[in-house]
Amino acid sequence: MVGLKEELLKSIWHAFTALDLDRSGKVLSHNLCTVLNVPHDPVALEEHFRDDDEGPVSNQGYMPYLNKFILEKVQGNFDKVEFNRMCWTLCAKKNLSKSPLLISDEDAFKVWVIFNFLSEDKYPLIIVPEEIEYLLKKITEAMGAGWQQEQFDHYKIALNTSREGLSAWELIDLIGSGQFSKGMDRQTVSMAINEVFNELILDVLKQGYMLKKGHKRKNWMERWFVLKPNIISYYVSEDLKDKKGDIILDGNCCVEALPDKDGKKCLFLIKCLDKTFEISASDKKKKQEWIQAIQTTVSLLRAGSPPPHKEARQKRKELRQKLLAEQEELERQMKELQAANENKQKELETVQKQLEAAAARAAEEEKKRLQTQVELQDRFSLELEREKMVRQKMEEQVAQKSSELEQYLQRVRELEEMYKQLQEALEDEKQARQDEETVRKLQARLLKEETAKRAELEKWHLQQQHTIQMTEAEKQELENQRMMKEQALQVAMQQLKQLELERKEALEQYEEVKKKLETAASNTKSWKDKVAHHEGLIRLIEPGSKNPHLITNWGPAAFTEAELEERQRSWKGKKATSE
Repeated sequence: MVGLKEELLKSIWHAFTALDLDRSGKVLSHNLCTVLNVPHDPVALEEHFRDDDEGPVSNQGYMPYLNKFILEKVQGNFDKVEFNRMCWTLCAKKNLSKSPLLISDEDAFKVWVIFNFLSEDKYPLIIVPEEIEYLLKKITEAMGAGWQQEQFDHYKIALNTSREGLSAWELIDLIGSGQFSKGMDRQTVSMAINEVFNELILDVLKQGYMLKKGHKRKNWMERWFVLKPNIISYYVSEDLKDKKGDIILDGNCCVEALPDKDGKKCLFLIKCLDKTFEISASDKKKKQEWIQAIQTTVSLLRAGSPPPHKEARQKRKELRQKLLAEQEELERQMKELQAANENKQKELETVQKQLEAAAARAAEEEKKRLQTQVELQDRFSLELEREKMVRQKMEEQVAQKSSELEQYLQRVRELEEMYKQLQEALEDEKQARQDEETVRKLQARLLKEETAKRAELEKWHLQQQHTIQMTEAEKQELENQRMMKEQALQVAMQQLKQLELERKEALEQYEEVKKKLETAASNTKSWKDKVAHHEGLIRLIEPGSKNPHLITNWGPAAFTEAELEERQRSWKGKKATSE
């Protein structure tokens, strides 16, 4: 129900944002309850839509109200097309472009519904370039045209420079402008959009005319079959107005081919738990396509998998999320490296300042030491000058000088110790510079690895494109072979029909000649019978003998001389018998 809720929210979001804030809540809620078949209490509805700033009429209050009182009560027993059409009616007039488009309002509505299916699950809704490419490819394939990858790449580059994707209305303008359907008429584009709409929104996996054998009368009737993920519906015609029945599919169903019988060809059988259905396709290719489609659907039902187009959409979304996560991880690593580099730089600057301060202190001490040394020299000169004058005070001055010398040596030792510390600070600075160089090399290596990874991703992308192109070429070649075989089959069928007609004509001529011969034989037999019963001048004219004919006063006689003698003997015999 979570997926259904997300699909409903996208259409509702369009409708809600298109209406005025002060009346959108009530209007939209009444319409939603009607089309979603959700029972609602008008009194409670008015109570929830009281006129204040915290009620559901505000942007902050409407979505919790929608989830609690409407979407949680949806059972799925509603018409999705009617629901989308209601939301489209509320938002289309305000947002649809006024410029003329090459597609109708009905096609624009279907593109809007497809946008809601393919758009990202974040608001405001947009469709990313990868899904735009997928949709345009589906429409182009449905039109039977070739996909212009280079043209779309230019469009994608121009799109990525300005924004992440397109809104529903910008997608409608893109398809309605005909930029990717040049050379196609409105009807072809409309049929292509309808085919993609049936597949992606109505889950129509396959449809077409076939013959179905009845269960009672056992007669064959032509029906329009529509295959969906768990059912096959059949109608009188493709307008889907007169539904004749359903074939419920589950994991226990199976389909198998049947041999030709009773004058029907391309037969196959669908076995369910309670019934079996005999189907006759128009040709072998259609038969194989339907068997394969039904077997695939049953396999998906057994595995509990979604329809192929929904599974493909989910995989594309997961791939985009994976790539986005990898990109975010790379950016995070780069930020961490940059922060570490900045911290190291700050540490180096701090050490450098400390070294500069130490050097300044050392210079000051050196200056003081030199001043002390000059003073001592002056003092020593004065003492030497006074040595003769103050010999008696020599021991005290020597003691004083010894003490001062000890202090001086102590100061020298302190300066030497400070000099060693300065050397150690310089070594620390050198080590810090080496660490900085190591970090820079590590940064360069990471950048190199990132470049190699990007090149590898580009290579994979090119391999995918090459594989798609090879698949398209093989598909085109198979289609050409199929067309050639179909043409040869049509020519052979025409020749067979011509021979059949010639055989029928020859048979009819033979029957006609046979009847004429039988009629002529019957007529000849009747005439011979009449001549046999009548002896006289009338005689059947037959080819004469080769003996010479008798000549009478009236011309050649009708009898030969031998025949006349035979007749005379016959008359004499009859006369003798009568006497």
